[in-house]
Amino acid sequence: MKSFDLIIIGAGSGNSIIGPEHDDWDIAIVERGLFGGTCMNVGCIPSKMFVYAAELAELARRGPALGVHTHADGADWAAIRDRVFGRIDPIAAGGEEYRRGLDNVTVFANDARFVGPRELRVGDETITADKIVIAAGARPFVPPIPGLVDAGFHTSDTIMRVDDLPRRLAVIGGGYIAAELGNVMGAFGSEVSYLLRSDHMLRGQDHDISERFTDIYAAKHDVWCGVGITRVDRDGDEFVIQLVDRAGGDTEVRADMLLVATGRVPNADELGVHEAGVAVDANGYVVTDSRMQTSVEGIWALGDITNPVQLKHVANHEAKVVANNITHPDRPIEADHRFIPSAVFGHPQVASVGLTEQECLEAGLPHRAHVQEFGSAAYGWAMEDTESICKLIVDTETRLLLGAHFLGPQASTLIQQLVQGIVFGLTVDQMATGQYYIHPALPEVIEQALLEL
Repeated sequence: MKSFDLIIIGAGSGNSIIGPEHDDWDIAIVERGLFGGTCMNVGCIPSKMFVYAAELAELARRGPALGVHTHADGADWAAIRDRVFGRIDPIAAGGEEYRRGLDNVTVFANDARFVGPRELRVGDETITADKIVIAAGARPFVPPIPGLVDAGFHTSDTIMRVDDLPRRLAVIGGGYIAAELGNVMGAFGSEVSYLLRSDHMLRGQDHDISERFTDIYAAKHDVWCGVGITRVDRDGDEFVIQLVDRAGGDTEVRADMLLVATGRVPNADELGVHEAGVAVDANGYVVTDSRMQTSVEGIWALGDITNPVQLKHVANHEAKVVANNITHPDRPIEADHRFIPSAVFGHPQVASVGLTEQECLEAGLPHRAHVQEFGSAAYGWAMEDTESICKLIVDTETRLLLGAHFLGPQASTLIQQLVQGIVFGLTVDQMATGQYYIHPALPEVIEQALLEL
């Protein structure tokens, strides 16, 4: 059995833990997939490169309404795909090559499984360390639909590398992965059908955002809400998806490609963390304290395997906490998960931070909510925007902002100002009147919403 000073399971955000201060540590990295993890290879980075190209197609279709002779006649899918992964794949390969070139780092390109406290079976070897970091991420959840596995399907891990754009794409799910990747293919020319159990897409968002987003997508895609899938079959090259609605009526949807986008589940079970005594919660996430320490001394965890929000910026934050705490145990720091912003890069974009109005009502918080249309600000008016909104929620007693929610262009950028305000405890009055807002830029929507509160 070989011993190390530190074992890191997962080369996504976990890979960033290693710094110059560890040059004299003997370190093992265990990574069964590509270096860079989910974000680099099958998540944030490639999907947003596709999203950006799709955005150009969406805007081109919008041009004639403004008197501009633009149009979108589909896309060269293979060229787009090759541009994306032609940039990403060398980065992943280079990251692994760099780590393998370090004298103090050993890379194991294998599955790992705990076989005891701080002991891992990796390939044909057993390795151990006084310090272990679990950063093994999550994987797509595949619902137990009869016939699904035999029929074949794609997930977010595979669909971005397909050879051809499908004429008809069926998407099971209505969350952020579905909203982004389905719309990408729709923008490039596919006919997209969304199949949802719930009544709205993005059902975790504030209800005003979710309802409006669903209406916008229903206007350009085929959106089936409140349906169950009873079976998936193949009829030649076609997928045949049997649906039943809440009244018991049934129908079928046919497609040339099927994307399952029903969430992701943590990989703790595949690591056998219970063999090490590491506690998990009811949903399979590794339990940590505020210092990212698990229930076992000497074992830390971070990223998607610990946190159901499954956001890269959260994993990066947690990696910094872990890096400090394994290196400077006498000066520990804590993770701050109070105000986690998120964004959905569909078309339109969605961004949020803080509480939804539903959550305020459930918690019995004294609050007031206001929805401001982008079209009420000069730039939104110039864009002839009739869909986009900013929704703010204020605590009527403290005057602090409880939640901020955007739907529309630049949502993921516009929200950052309000993240800053919430984190530093500014009241809505201070945010509204204590600074200039550039005219006629879109942040004036924020100013108007704050003044209404």
